[in-house]
Amino acid sequence: MLAMVAVMLSVATILITWSVMGGFLNALIDSGRTLVGDVAIVWPNVGFAHYDDLIERLEEDPMIEAATPTIETFGLIKLPDDRIELISIKGISAASYSQVTGFADTMWWKAIDEPTPKDYQREDIRLDEHYQQIFQDMESNGISMTRPNPKTGVIEPAGVIGIEVTGLNQRQDWGGYYPMTPMRALPDGGAERVDVFMPREGTVGITILALDSEGHPIDPVTQTIPIANEFQSGLYEVDQGTIFVPLDILQRMLRLDAAQRVEIVKDDENPFAVEVDPVTGEIGPKMKEIIGIDPARVTTVLVSGVEGSELEPVRTRIREIYEEFALAHAGEVPSSFQMENQIRTWEDLNKTMISAVKKETGLVLFIFGIVSFTTVFLVLAIFWSMATEKTKDIGVLRALGATTPGIAWLWIRYGAAIGFVGSVIGTGVGYWIVSDINAIHDWMGRTFNFVIWDPKQYYFIEIPSDVDPMKAAIVFIVGVMTCVMGAAIPAIHSARMDPVKALRFE
Repeated sequence: MLAMVAVMLSVATILITWSVMGGFLNALIDSGRTLVGDVAIVWPNVGFAHYDDLIERLEEDPMIEAATPTIETFGLIKLPDDRIELISIKGISAASYSQVTGFADTMWWKAIDEPTPKDYQREDIRLDEHYQQIFQDMESNGISMTRPNPKTGVIEPAGVIGIEVTGLNQRQDWGGYYPMTPMRALPDGGAERVDVFMPREGTVGITILALDSEGHPIDPVTQTIPIANEFQSGLYEVDQGTIFVPLDILQRMLRLDAAQRVEIVKDDENPFAVEVDPVTGEIGPKMKEIIGIDPARVTTVLVSGVEGSELEPVRTRIREIYEEFALAHAGEVPSSFQMENQIRTWEDLNKTMISAVKKETGLVLFIFGIVSFTTVFLVLAIFWSMATEKTKDIGVLRALGATTPGIAWLWIRYGAAIGFVGSVIGTGVGYWIVSDINAIHDWMGRTFNFVIWDPKQYYFIEIPSDVDPMKAAIVFIVGVMTCVMGAAIPAIHSARMDPVKALRFE
């Protein structure tokens, strides 16, 4: 019974740990993938032109579901209380961006019918019947990235900001948010109330460095952007430091939009002609103007494959499509060779985060594995004691003709049986705890006021978990094997007993 309990506890402990850590990793991966899509074609800073043609080529392929252009840069943001913060600015085309990513689902201010998992008292303001139409309008505004001007009623382009950026949304005990009234700090040490709710009348000022045609920063550009909604992706780093703005606005601010190009060159058709410079009065070769168009550019094109498609085949196909695109616009866009390492999957983009959680999961499992390995020694001690007590019985069996392998096999089977039963119970207990871990946690909180996972502190409202049948099978087999390993030494000891000495044992 002791051996069985030891196996049960070790199996249940490892299965719970692995499932919770695995669920946490899956939750992070899903959150990290929400605003990225499957594959990103990236040419940072200067961006690349003719992206409309690339997107058209991509969407014609049966492996590609949709593609969307984006621009990513950094700048400064001025918040309603006059604080200045560094922020990641992403220019997007709202309609196509929602097709590639889960952007539309990340809107926080929207009407909801059911409370979030921990909101047992229905405290969420989004549930209030009096505000349903208002929140529906906010959700629609956020998805379309537009907002009526509160004074004129004119529909204006607007941005969507991370729920944690402003610091004006107070996290509640049930894991949601309630808007606060910001206070502006005054030079005399006082504070001034700012009556604003971001999705209704809030605005922010963003400042970035415009770029010349070669990507060098030149002048700072500032623009005030109305806020249509706030988003929550599930990744605190993103929600705390990101704002989405309409693509055309960011293109103009960075000077990545389409523009007329005027170039003055020597007139090769009449190489001996001269002219007088109207400014300096100097005589020089006659020059002529060449007028052209610099096409608009973006830094990234995000791509989503059709449902069920694998990442690597999709990336390979995108590389092939980009190679055709680069040949069609040779000299105007980066070559396929230059883009070889710039076509990345969402796993590549989130590699640091994913590898860190995987390493932490491996480390925790290693530690718990060492602790659980003590089961081997516990089973060994118990079976050694049992073998000592059964010395005379073993002598009888040997005297009746039992073979050495037969005696050893008897103890091994006994150990395997105990390991099997213990592993079955441990797997069942582990599965039950993982499946109802949030209900168990809530009961502990209500009964003993013992709260481990506080939704106000942790970004995931519920404890993430994922019971993988393959993980359960591995843990089950390991549980049985630890018992067999513990029984092996006593089995060998019993099998090698001298039957005469065993029969004389008292």
